[in-house]
Amino acid sequence: MDSFYAQFGKRASDGCVALAALVLLAVPLCLIGAWLWVTEGSPVLFRQERVGRQGKLFRICKFRTMSQSKETGTTITVSNDPRITKTGKWLRRFKLDELPQLWNVFLGDMSLVGPRPDVSGYWDKLQGEAAGLLALRPGITGPATLAFRHEETLLAQATDPKQYNDEVIFPEKVRLNLEYARTMSLRKDLHYIFQTLVGR
Repeated sequence: MDSFYAQFGKRASDGCVALAALVLLAVPLCLIGAWLWVTEGSPVLFRQERVGRQGKLFRICKFRTMSQSKETGTTITVSNDPRITKTGKWLRRFKLDELPQLWNVFLGDMSLVGPRPDVSGYWDKLQGEAAGLLALRPGITGPATLAFRHEETLLAQATDPKQYNDEVIFPEKVRLNLEYARTMSLRKDLHYIFQTLVGR
């Protein structure tokens, strides 16, 4: 994480790309928002506190994909979760619910590539070498995100989704993100972004 790219280039490129994407996608973003408002009502956006760089909390911004009236008392989401709306299923399938996070990237709360931002109780509780991951801005995509692209399906197959997440998925995400932190480069970031865009 001591390279010029990690210290300066990554943030500069994130800001420029996020701004350009927000401008280019302004119409689609507005159309999706209008569609959600008509089909699901307000609010159109989902905001939630997540753990960011250096453990600082920020409010992530996504298109709302869950019903507000169906509470399960968990932040773990599985496939066919009853909280997911019909429109939300379509948005999640094509990852369109993630697009508003470009605003978080532009503001500097997030990066295009990095560990996915989680709720309190996970990244902010890391110890030892793993705690170094808090030096990274959380990302929209990255090696762990791609490795667990079908995370909701895996969780749905588990007897205890939360336990499986805590004991299997989360530790593997930490391992993958530590490897990313040690070998971060522009070439790798472009690779992860490309894999995300082509759905691989």
